[in-house]
Amino acid sequence: MQNLILHEYSPSGNCYKIRLTAAFIGQPIERREYDILKGETRTPQFLADVNANGRIPVLQIGDRFLPESNAACFYLAAGTPLVPGERFEQADMLRWMFFEQYNHEPNIATLRFWLAYVGADNLNDAQRGQIEAKKAGGDAALKLMDEHLAGRDYLVGGRLSLADIALYAYTHVAEEGGFDLALYPGVQAWLARVEAQPGYVAMAA
Repeated sequence: MQNLILHEYSPSGNCYKIRLTAAFIGQPIERREYDILKGETRTPQFLADVNANGRIPVLQIGDRFLPESNAACFYLAAGTPLVPGERFEQADMLRWMFFEQYNHEPNIATLRFWLAYVGADNLNDAQRGQIEAKKAGGDAALKLMDEHLAGRDYLVGGRLSLADIALYAYTHVAEEGGFDLALYPGVQAWLARVEAQPGYVAMAA
């Protein structure tokens, strides 16, 4: 595999899921940090050289740049046990990764960022007006996961896959956004199983 560089903001779960995927497959990865609170991904140089969309993470593969966290995870994990070999299970893995980006991350990650990094006192009126709806949406996502994990060790195929990594990243820090994980024992047990996997690295590592 070519030299890999992760352009990231390390507290971001979207960035962490790429680091975690790389750790599970034993793939070294260089890291370059940007402070999104200071607008470092909106500079003319970043927009021209890394991602015209002004967002991270971006996985640099040689002289090519791959934005979108789940796409980067798939690039790393293709051909490894993190991607199921059976066709339906591959599609089911993608289903959970789409669920993460459409139902889970917009609620749980957004509230975490607003409350733990921006600060409740610094939110504008529009953001404050969305808190209740995002809390309800995040709890609905966690409830669905908890029900699915009843009697299952992992989300897809009975073993760790990219589906678990994608959803682990923001779920394990959901309490920073005001969510009570004690309400979801199936999710808590699943988090512990992911953390017990060989190669696991913590977000702060």
